[in-house]
Amino acid sequence: MELEDLDLEPKAPPVKFKVGDKVVYPHHGAGKVLKKEKKILLGEKREYLTIQILHNDMTVMVPCENTGVAGLRRVIDHVTVKKVVGVLQDEVSDMPGNWNRRFKHNREKIRTGDIFELAEVIRNLAALEGEKGLSSGEKQMFVRAKRILASEFMYALDMSEEDAEAHVDDLLGQGEAAPAA
Repeated sequence: MELEDLDLEPKAPPVKFKVGDKVVYPHHGAGKVLKKEKKILLGEKREYLTIQILHNDMTVMVPCENTGVAGLRRVIDHVTVKKVVGVLQDEVSDMPGNWNRRFKHNREKIRTGDIFELAEVIRNLAALEGEKGLSSGEKQMFVRAKRILASEFMYALDMSEEDAEAHVDDLLGQGEAAPAA
């Protein structure tokens, strides 16, 4: 057996979801579980969740056994929203000075699916944008990260998508004066 044949990645345990649950899929944002059904794909019978990501009108299917690996989690509650707001309004943390390294650093933080990491990236990019501007890649990352956070706030705070996006901008001090994305 070759070393590369060994699966050394730790496996996240699957998380159980049911139809109607509001969930967050990292990279895409919050959505709702529409269906839970067994399907045969590539000769294997598995149970899948069908999730509609509302802010970009996308539908994804995730094998139930891979929900943990995919980073699928429930939408945050009101207590966690307050903590996320605290992160958004906290001091900027250290970031690599080189935009390329900073981009990779922030992309990895977003990939974790952790709401606090996402909020930290948004806060830092907002500060950097106001200070000296962002590269085009960072601008895209910033807009996308804010949309992901807003999609979760939309469910957590029972707001419309537009109100949730405006709320995030207000928290960052970018309300009304912010350029349209």
